[in-house]
Amino acid sequence: MAAAQGRLSDDAGGTDDPKEKDLHTGEAVPPVFRSAVDALRSARLRPQIEVEPTRAPQRLAPYAYALEATVVDGDQDLADGRLVLLHDPAGHEAWRGTFRLVTLVRAELEAEMAADPLLPEVCWSWLTGALQARGLTYGEPSGTVTRASSHYFGGLAARPSASQIEIRASWTPREGLGGVPDTGAHLASWCDLLAQVAGLPPAGPGDASVVTLPQRRGPQSR
Repeated sequence: MAAAQGRLSDDAGGTDDPKEKDLHTGEAVPPVFRSAVDALRSARLRPQIEVEPTRAPQRLAPYAYALEATVVDGDQDLADGRLVLLHDPAGHEAWRGTFRLVTLVRAELEAEMAADPLLPEVCWSWLTGALQARGLTYGEPSGTVTRASSHYFGGLAARPSASQIEIRASWTPREGLGGVPDTGAHLASWCDLLAQVAGLPPAGPGDASVVTLPQRRGPQSR
C-alpha cells in the first residue's frame, strides 16, 4: 500500500492465511465466528475503498480473520489500514466479551496539519464517532494516535519531508442474536474512519457534520 509505507502487521508474531478451508471445514471452527466472518465478506462498502483478506495474527486469539483496505482516488492511494477480527470462545477478561476488533489506520498529512496539537484527540473522536453514527454499541475501547515526521538526507535528500498520522485501536463489539456481533456494520464504520482520515467528502447527506482533513499532502501513485 503506497499511502503509508511499512508493515501493517502488529507485533504479535506469526500470521495465519484465512483460506476458505480454514473457515468452512472442520467442526473446530465455531459457528459464531464463521457467521461473523461471513458478515465481513458480504458487507457493502464505499467504492473508493478497496478491501481484501490478508494474513491474520496467530497469537492474539484462537480464531482470527484480517482485512486490508486502501482508500483509492483514481490511481492514487490516500490512506490504508488493517482490521482484524479476534474470537476467543472462552471469553477474555480484558475484552469483556468473546470478540475483539483491532485496527491500524494510516495516512500522510501536510506538516501543518500534523503539528496541530488537537489532532490526536480529533482522530480518536473520528473512530468513536464513526461507531456511534451507525448506532453500534461497543465496550473497552483503547488505542493510540501517533504523529510521525520523516526527513531525508544524503542520497534521499531530494525527497520532501513527510508527515504521517497513525491510529491503532481496539474495541469489543456487542454480541447480538446467537452471540454474533454485527461485524458488517463495524466494518462499514471502520471504512467511514478510513475515508475521513483520507479526506474524502461525506458519503451521504446524513454525514454532513463529519469533519475531514482540509488539506493533504499530494496522494502517492499506486
